[in-house]
Amino acid sequence: MTRSGPLTRFNPAQPGAAGMKVVATGLLVVMAATYLLTRAYEARYPGLSFVKAFAEAAMVGGLADWFAVTALFRHPLGLPIPHTAIIPRNKDRIGLTLANFIRDNFLVARVVARRMRNIDVAGAAGRFLRTPSGEGNRIRRGASRLIADVLEGLDDERLGGIVKGAIAQRIARTEVSPLLGAALASAIEDNRHVPMLEAGIRTLARALEANEPLIREMVRKKASWVLRLAALDEKLADAILDGLRKLTVDMSEDPDHPVRAKMAEALAQLAQDLQHKPETRARVEAWKEELLANRSVAQWLDRLWQRARAALIAGARDPDAVMAGRMGEIMRSAGATLEGDPRIRKAVNQFVRRAVAGMAASYGGSMVGLVSETIRGWDARTVTERLESAVGRDLQYIRINGTIVGGLVGLVLHLLDTL
Repeated sequence: MTRSGPLTRFNPAQPGAAGMKVVATGLLVVMAATYLLTRAYEARYPGLSFVKAFAEAAMVGGLADWFAVTALFRHPLGLPIPHTAIIPRNKDRIGLTLANFIRDNFLVARVVARRMRNIDVAGAAGRFLRTPSGEGNRIRRGASRLIADVLEGLDDERLGGIVKGAIAQRIARTEVSPLLGAALASAIEDNRHVPMLEAGIRTLARALEANEPLIREMVRKKASWVLRLAALDEKLADAILDGLRKLTVDMSEDPDHPVRAKMAEALAQLAQDLQHKPETRARVEAWKEELLANRSVAQWLDRLWQRARAALIAGARDPDAVMAGRMGEIMRSAGATLEGDPRIRKAVNQFVRRAVAGMAASYGGSMVGLVSETIRGWDARTVTERLESAVGRDLQYIRINGTIVGGLVGLVLHLLDTL
């Protein structure tokens, strides 16, 4: 079963296409009737020869344009005439041509960079996010519907493969150890590591309570038979547990506790090693490569993509819900920052320009395949009907113009012949 994609939901914005078709066909019938009448009375009224010439040529012009318009979408009168039903027969080739056009004009890195050089993406995004109502809201709704239709219409497997492949390749090419080290060093410098330490202490306390039977069993096994005989192993276990509990409480309450200071020193040393120590960096990169090669990571990326795609579609279908509540406040605040801070706007624009140009260079060919295969998967009859409905009004005007122009040409030729 073929997919019709978003075209199946297309609601043409050209009212009156069917009415114009009736007008064009009716004009052709009128010309035919006029021709028959003038031919019958031409001998009695010689002046009707001019009307007859006009009607005769108009019929020829109208029929020729009817044939041309019909041949674009189907076989005229159902006859398999060569070079008719052009769009259904060449749907796949049209899709490939469209995809190549998109690639050559929009997905070449230098073209993308040149086109985006003067585009203020950050400013536009800021205005888009900051505007809660009015014209911006109508634009948001229209853009949201378009995004939702595109996301639902594109081949999920191919598009997901491109996205997941891009994420995996970007992670593989990026040395994460210096980034982690710089982030940790920045957190320590701003004292943002304190919540991490406190969370670690709380985790240690919970682990201590959860593993109390295991600790008691370890003490009992390590204690000598004399201690066990005197039941001193239980007291020893109680002393160890009480000491560990007191240590976690003291560490939690005293910011200057020596053990806590040692933990902070260890974090600072880790941040330094992650950035500058070759052995640590190599070990982190090896862990990263093992993670990327793990099937569980691939499944996690797949679930991440599916959730992101579903969230994007749901948000696009209901943009007001996305912009409401706390999330809406955050997005509006981000929009005001993007629009008002020149440094952030410049950095975001530069990042977007480089990212889009890089994606165009890396995935232009894949996008061509995605577009062409998506169009190939659409039902030919549905595509034909929707395209004909979308441009049907103009097509019928072609028929009307052909009828009138043909009649005028016939009238001029008859006048010249008479003279």
